[in-house]
Amino acid sequence: MKNYNTQNVRNVVLLGSSKSGKTTLAETMMFEGKVIDRRGSIEAKNTISDNTEIEQIYQRSIYSTLLYTEFKDTKFNIIDTPGSDDFVGGVFSAFTVAESGILIVNATQGVEVGTEIFARHAANSGKPLIIGINQLDSEKADWHATVESLKQAFGNKVVLIQYPENPGASFDSFIDVLKMKKYHFTDENGTREEMEIPGNQADEAAELQQQLIEMAAENDETLMETFFEKGSLSEDEIRAGLRIGMMKGDILPVFCLSAKKDIGVKRLMEFTINIGITPEKQDNLLKDGTAVKVDASAPTSLYVYKTMQEKNIGDVSYFKVMSGKVTEGMDVINPENGSKERITALYAAAGKKREKLTEVNAGDIACTVKLKSVKSGQTLNAVGCEYVWAPTQYPEPKFRTAIKPVDEKDAEKLGDALNKFAAEDPTIIVEYSKELKQTILSGQGEHHINILKWHLTNVYKIEVELFAPKIPYRETITKVARADYRHKKQSGGAGQFGEVHLLIEPYIEGAAQATKFKVGNFELIPNIKGKEEYPLEWGGKLEYYNCIVGGAIDARFMPAILKGIMDKITEGPLTGSYARDIKVYVYDGKMHPVDSNELAFRLAGRNAFKEAFKQAGPKIMEPIYNVEIMVPGDCMGDVMSDLQNRRSIIEGMSSSKGFEILKARVPLAELYKYSTTLSSLTSGRATFTMKFADYQQVPADVQDKLLKAYEEQDKEE
Repeated sequence: MKNYNTQNVRNVVLLGSSKSGKTTLAETMMFEGKVIDRRGSIEAKNTISDNTEIEQIYQRSIYSTLLYTEFKDTKFNIIDTPGSDDFVGGVFSAFTVAESGILIVNATQGVEVGTEIFARHAANSGKPLIIGINQLDSEKADWHATVESLKQAFGNKVVLIQYPENPGASFDSFIDVLKMKKYHFTDENGTREEMEIPGNQADEAAELQQQLIEMAAENDETLMETFFEKGSLSEDEIRAGLRIGMMKGDILPVFCLSAKKDIGVKRLMEFTINIGITPEKQDNLLKDGTAVKVDASAPTSLYVYKTMQEKNIGDVSYFKVMSGKVTEGMDVINPENGSKERITALYAAAGKKREKLTEVNAGDIACTVKLKSVKSGQTLNAVGCEYVWAPTQYPEPKFRTAIKPVDEKDAEKLGDALNKFAAEDPTIIVEYSKELKQTILSGQGEHHINILKWHLTNVYKIEVELFAPKIPYRETITKVARADYRHKKQSGGAGQFGEVHLLIEPYIEGAAQATKFKVGNFELIPNIKGKEEYPLEWGGKLEYYNCIVGGAIDARFMPAILKGIMDKITEGPLTGSYARDIKVYVYDGKMHPVDSNELAFRLAGRNAFKEAFKQAGPKIMEPIYNVEIMVPGDCMGDVMSDLQNRRSIIEGMSSSKGFEILKARVPLAELYKYSTTLSSLTSGRATFTMKFADYQQVPADVQDKLLKAYEEQDKEE
């Protein structure tokens, strides 16, 4: 395979809903470029892209796959992405390294959930899109309904480059209004005839070309002047206007396709080449926000956008050359961990089929193997280069579950497997919560996690259990309380003795220091001799005051009392959850000249704090999440009703591009499997994001239930 200059590289992402035909299109593009000599099919389970067992079982893409083809002296790097939003991580990483996308729409379905979702992802990434209406050879294909659904979804951005002459089972030709030619296909291998537009199509073609010219002219003042002077634009001028409009996200050109019969695929690839959206047309961003031009003469720097483990090979690292060029045997440095790596081999990748390369230029995408210490989202530089590229920003998790092995002997094996999954798919987050004593697994949806479970069971041979995770509640107090506790133990020889009197009050940020306390008939004017502040790692604060007078407790025992208090703060008196936002005043106590020691005062401090806490109007606090839901208007009532049943507070509503946007605050305890419920309520048409906001007190009835559940748990233990 020859080396390609930056100008002759096109990096494209294939997007669309499941069953839209992305993988079939990728096969045909590779067939046209002679990378493969026969096309596989989803039904036969032999496509280059869907090459894993689980993809063949489900007959759809689950992972993003890098492919390549060579066509008209151009190298296409094609990233075939999954059609389900549960596996959207592959789309986000692909947009980090690709300059444009091809959005595939099924002509029998029109605009689907995934069509709009992936178009939004492209817009948010600033990537231009080409739309391909596929499966025009289907008996149920409806060109006009599909185009109408595109216009409803995307408005006047939609511009037809082509339209089919005979959509349906006999589909074999279309009219191209950019070329003003008819293309007729004589077989299912892409053989085509270029013909003059028939008379019965001339008026429609001329009208559509005029619309195309006007949209192209609107994007550039010079082109607009040319249009006013001549009344038309040349083919190259139309392309220039389209390119500007596409780069701004204002134009979505539409093409006709039957990927299965290789109709329109060559023409789509020709347009992608001619429109000229090349790597140097879009700057790359460093981690500090600096924009850097793609330049083959600059120092060599790579961005690793994806890593995978392959049986019998090990780690495979997929990368884009962001600047300079990389050569076989080159030494590079990972600036994030300082590790030195050698690029022992370079490959152009078409799934698991790989073509050896000697060098790769700026803007091109390739892969290498057996790097030692490189993860997805990291940079590799030649010596002297100090670039660190901005990592892919993945969406927040939407589904959270606890996981454990059925057989405890598999615990270590499970941990290793989960870490491998998280390294390959950054949208999978694995954490062991010391607080909850659970391994928490987070992902983009229930299906996302179930696919991971399938691998654990069938590939790693680990049986696991998934279940609702505990909620990281917090405990705090709402009023002043006091308590004292004497710890006394005598068991022959030296005994244990420590007595602690303390008072607690809520910590409120910015509140003035109290000078007097009254609890019932008890009054305290604290004589503060020392104050210690402890920001707690789980949020909130503890303030610890030494108010001992007259030497009632020796200063050397004060740290022990604090340890006892911290013991109970890390295992709150109500439910065993972390406590927070408390001031503690130790104002009196007693000690014994022989039997007092640190352990005695630690236990005395712990129990005094526990007793005071229970009398201080204790409250359980729960994590609240900001949830933003994008929902079709006709599903709004069902979604609102469901949210109300989840103790949510609706904070705002707005509209955007035919969707209603709901903003709500929802307790985490009410969000378990919410992604599944929302999908069911809206037939998969709604999407949502969730992000931690703060902690708020739980309602009284919820607190009663939690307290009873904790009491039952204590009894069982």
